[in-house]
Amino acid sequence: MTLDDNWFTEICEEGGTAFSLQIKAKLHEERTAYQRIAIYETAQFGNLMVIDGFVMLSQRDNFFYHEMLAHPALFTHPRPRRVLIIGGGDCGTLREVLKHQDVEHVVQVEIDERVTRLAEEYFPELCESNGDPRAQLHFGDGIQWVAEAADGSVDIIIVDSTDPIGPAEGLFTEPFYRQCRRILTPEGILVQQSESPLLHMDIIAAMRNAMTAAGFHSVQTLHFPQCVYPSGWWSATMAGKALDLTSFREDAIMKKDFATRYYNPAIHRASLACPTFFEAALEQVQE
Repeated sequence: MTLDDNWFTEICEEGGTAFSLQIKAKLHEERTAYQRIAIYETAQFGNLMVIDGFVMLSQRDNFFYHEMLAHPALFTHPRPRRVLIIGGGDCGTLREVLKHQDVEHVVQVEIDERVTRLAEEYFPELCESNGDPRAQLHFGDGIQWVAEAADGSVDIIIVDSTDPIGPAEGLFTEPFYRQCRRILTPEGILVQQSESPLLHMDIIAAMRNAMTAAGFHSVQTLHFPQCVYPSGWWSATMAGKALDLTSFREDAIMKKDFATRYYNPAIHRASLACPTFFEAALEQVQE
């Protein structure tokens, strides 16, 4: 990360790339027990949250990520009632999940409470559902929460984590996925942010292999744009305990009683399509 002449720049060393946003002001900065959090006001992208020098979200484009992390899994599951979010401290994914009126209970387990408190202050639109009686905010270790949860107690698990370094590293492992599978109901779905297909195929391939090794029946990677993240192309990977993840409730999407800015049936279908190089890379890993 660099700050020079009112520009914030995130350098992606492994990709040999960088992304910059023009900054109007630094609004806040602090070091918590887990990480350093900074909030900036940008010239064109609204407020920006940065953790340990890496962009977490901007007000302008976070809807791509939050909608794609929540709605494909919720509309693939035949009847999602109980949802667990690991991470997601900015509460944008929680807001999207709670748009589904059939959802009865959502637990969000975020390790760093300060992420949520700063989101409430600087990204209030993402936190507008925090007071929903169906929502339970828990601040603690998501891996521990899953390990202590009862068998078959959750319909959908959403892992809305940072990159697989530091506190989030354990969320990308086979033992964690085995525990997730254990606490999912028979038709349960796990979905996790899975980095950039252009820059991080090694991470995606390792995730998919670990999910399969943990006993998940099917795995599908969803593709979507995210211009503030390295390469501007991001992904989320779904793992199904028994479901065919290529089928989804298209009629329910058409009849939904809430608005989305990016997600729709055509986007859902298109996001499942994998480029040739992506499929080839997965085949090469499996050989």
